[in-house]
Amino acid sequence: MFYPAMTGIYIHIPFCKTRCDYCAFYSTTLGAEWRERYVVRLCAEAAERREESPGGEVSTIYIGGGTPSQLSVEQLARIFETLYAVYHVSPDAEVTIEVNPDDITEPYVAGLAQLPINRISMGVQSFDDSLLRRIHRRHTAAQAIEAYRRLREYFHNISIDLIYALPGEDLKRWTADIDRAVELAPEHISAYALSYEEGTPLTAQLQAGRVHETDEETYISMYNLLVDRLTAAGYELYEISNLCRPSFRARHNSSYWHGVPYIGLGAGAHSYDGDSRRINLPDVRSYAESKANVPCRIERLSDNEKYDEMVMTRLRTSDGLLLSEVERCFGAERKEYLLAQAASYIRCGKAAIISDNNGEILRLTRDGIYIADEIIADLMCPD
Repeated sequence: MFYPAMTGIYIHIPFCKTRCDYCAFYSTTLGAEWRERYVVRLCAEAAERREESPGGEVSTIYIGGGTPSQLSVEQLARIFETLYAVYHVSPDAEVTIEVNPDDITEPYVAGLAQLPINRISMGVQSFDDSLLRRIHRRHTAAQAIEAYRRLREYFHNISIDLIYALPGEDLKRWTADIDRAVELAPEHISAYALSYEEGTPLTAQLQAGRVHETDEETYISMYNLLVDRLTAAGYELYEISNLCRPSFRARHNSSYWHGVPYIGLGAGAHSYDGDSRRINLPDVRSYAESKANVPCRIERLSDNEKYDEMVMTRLRTSDGLLLSEVERCFGAERKEYLLAQAASYIRCGKAAIISDNNGEILRLTRDGIYIADEIIADLMCPD
């Protein structure tokens, strides 16, 4: 794969102390020996794939998981040393690491501050202890708040993750979570509706009748509370599940939503070059023991698949879908198809076409966000 204008590096750290009941991301509870072997192989993979960025400047680095804060500061330092030696990293690159509250000790935060990291994403999920226990989170609300305060002493760009529509959660509890988040005043908040993913313990509980999905009316009310209270507090809704203070959009995630190429390093990591998607196989053992080439598979995307991805990602954002870009990439016939499919949603106020300096843009309205999946599916290729 070849990245002439590569802008992002994603690093997957799949280690967790324990697994949360809702999580479907690739992770493992293998211990310290495997974490060390993994870091050694990760640094080697970064060097092996340097040709995928022939002179392109890296503007974002994102270390996700799993739980990246399960790595020591020394291990993270070795990863950064390799990245900065191998790639041309911009001096003003956004460098993010995901952390869990229970890993955030004072020495650990001080160590992170000595690395190139300038953005923290902390998985809080809820400030309600009973809900945290229900989904098998290791930390308490008090630990999350204390961790945030420790991080704030060193970092000026912090994002927190929240989940709503959790089992047993009502509007009162969700309102309390939002209000506590506003009190902390992070620069960025990601809030996701609980998704019951195949193979997770929570889905097994759902199928056994031990938990129940939140009804649609409550789900919509929860989303309205999120957007209304956070926009009133000065946050911008720039993607369906992401809000931020002015000038604090997540640059790395925004590159995903706008089709910018990136390299993914580590077991289970994805890479994208505009034409192909590479998926490193999600197996820590085979990854760590691999020699010259990391086990992976490559998917060549058809024009229809590229179009579908553009529709799916762009319409989730407040920037919307630029019609001239659709025509440039896929032709006038595809743009006309898009407009024809969108016509009924435009008439009923679920979508709108607006104009700015770049041209005409198709966007979802607030009412359209509630049925975003339905609209996006209807605008995709019929085959």
